[in-house]
Amino acid sequence: MSVLRPFKATDMFKFNNINLDIWTETYGIGFYLSYLSRWPDLCCVQEAPSGRMMGYVLGKAEGAGTEWHGHVTAITVAPEYRRLSLARKMMGLLEMVSEEAYKGFFVDLYVRCANVVAIELYEKLGYSVYRRVREYYGSLGVGKGGKDEEDAFDMRKPLPRDAARRSVRPNGRDIIVSRQDVS
Repeated sequence: MSVLRPFKATDMFKFNNINLDIWTETYGIGFYLSYLSRWPDLCCVQEAPSGRMMGYVLGKAEGAGTEWHGHVTAITVAPEYRRLSLARKMMGLLEMVSEEAYKGFFVDLYVRCANVVAIELYEKLGYSVYRRVREYYGSLGVGKGGKDEEDAFDMRKPLPRDAARRSVRPNGRDIIVSRQDVS
């Protein structure tokens, strides 16, 4: 049985099996450390009994007023541990902390429009597309000789504090904004 526990700085020495996935954004050490120091309760790992990391989530709290929310910066599960509901457990913890500790109105995340498997998972968890962000993900095609930027869906799930459900909209896929419009 695996354990869901807080993400520690030393976990960065053990997460290569997770970060080598093509859908996973990998950041610099300073980035991970800034999250662990500012929002430790929104960062967790799923660990196998052997001590091998199975997945992790990094989150933060941001916004102001009715836009105050929890944000999923990264969530990923190692390929060999997928389809075990680990992402569901980690998202559940982040949502609970966003609601109870940070009193957020919603939780949001960005996902590549081409990552259909992840989008379907998030929809099953109650997220919906709020808007499409043009060229959210930077250049991927360095060796292709040109600009290769990818759009993202901004997906949101309202929390109980958003009783009016202002954080969701039925036509989110039709709302297109530029990367500069996203704060």
